[in-house]
Amino acid sequence: MHIGNLRTALYAYLFARANDGTFILRIEDTDRNRYVADAVDFIRRTLDAAKIVPDEGPDEIGGDYGPYVQSERMEIYKEYAERLVASGHAYRCFCNHTEEAEPVDGEKSFGGYPRTCRDLSPAEVEEHLARGEEYVIRQKMPLVGETTFYDVLHGNVTIPNTELEDQVLLKRDGMPTYNFANVIDDHLMKVSHIIRGTEFITSTPKHVLLYEAFGWEAPVFVHLAPVMGRDDETGRTSKLSKRHGATSFDDLVKMGYPAEAIVNYVALLGWNPKTTNQEVFSMDELIEAFSLEGLSKSPAVFDYDKLGWMSGEYFKAMSDAEFTTAARPYAGDLPAHLEAQWPAIARLLRTRVTKLSDVRPAIAFLIETPPFDAALYENKRNKVTPEAAKELLPVLIDILAALPAEHWENGLLYALLEECIEREGWKKGTVMWVLRIAAAGQAVTPGGATELLAILGREAGLRRLEAALAHLSA
Repeated sequence: MHIGNLRTALYAYLFARANDGTFILRIEDTDRNRYVADAVDFIRRTLDAAKIVPDEGPDEIGGDYGPYVQSERMEIYKEYAERLVASGHAYRCFCNHTEEAEPVDGEKSFGGYPRTCRDLSPAEVEEHLARGEEYVIRQKMPLVGETTFYDVLHGNVTIPNTELEDQVLLKRDGMPTYNFANVIDDHLMKVSHIIRGTEFITSTPKHVLLYEAFGWEAPVFVHLAPVMGRDDETGRTSKLSKRHGATSFDDLVKMGYPAEAIVNYVALLGWNPKTTNQEVFSMDELIEAFSLEGLSKSPAVFDYDKLGWMSGEYFKAMSDAEFTTAARPYAGDLPAHLEAQWPAIARLLRTRVTKLSDVRPAIAFLIETPPFDAALYENKRNKVTPEAAKELLPVLIDILAALPAEHWENGLLYALLEECIEREGWKKGTVMWVLRIAAAGQAVTPGGATELLAILGREAGLRRLEAALAHLSA
């Protein structure tokens, strides 16, 4: 499920819940060329993970207006198509003209069919039928004037009728097109509000004319602006796609962003609460704050850094135990001494990662020492140089080596060093910088010197310090 699809479903769900309404899951599978066998299960799993809970839908969800799978409603569409033929709002087309493909994401497709069969007499129609010719049923669009509808975000939208092709409603195999099936289903399922992408806005006049032909009241339309992605090199924005990074809910979850954080962030892509500056919301808080008035008609840009910030806030809100469990699968195989220290490692990472796939890279230095780099010992603020480190490290190694293994833990290591720093008149920043770089072998670490040494253990910790000294002395 693409982020744009998820946002549309989320807004519909929040609006329904905020107004004591009903949120419907309907499977629109009339385009068999694009049918994917396990797509329904995938949609169900995605909605479940996002905590978007349908009130009505297929299978065990149930409801009073089923079936909720369009391919199971063929007879319903046939009945209503025939009604339009009988009322003169549609006609049978026997042409061999290639049937239009389903519009991709609602894109318009004008100018394809020259209306050859539009004015066939009843006798001519009967002749075609008597010969057993197959046909599609087309909507008979008005040839003059214009069609106007109201959209909550865009106001009155007017399209000249000359731009509206006599679209296919029912294909030769009896399968309805998207534009027809949705109008029938929305009416029969008593849908009051349709929230969908702005790419469908040019199709909506076709829908409005169908509502008018049946004498039905049209629902309220809300067409959302697209979610955009930004090109890092050019800074330009375009519709969010894989060239911008992960674009599906499932991909983002697999990368280790909490599902709740993704949903929270997606909710703010084109919507701002009117009564608060709050950014981190629970689902219940989103429902309470949501209103159509907060929606923007301007495109929203998906910002992975902002998602990372949001994700980090969710990690910070977790308990140490919750994060330890959630992050462990992303750490991969660990040596026995690090496995024993995993809870301590996780505590360091909880406030320092923005997605769980950052975990393994963040701890790689604990598993294998990075290549030696003398430049890491340069620190002007703490007046550290490789030469100063070479002088200080032997003394620090002797001090730490005196601490037995059973006392090798963060609190005691820190207390021991503080005592020595005070006694010798050393600068704390200097001592801790030298020890941290020697133990980690890299500039950025998820913890301080004594935390890292405690995790490595006495034997491995001292071995790293001695190896660093050997490199500095070479």
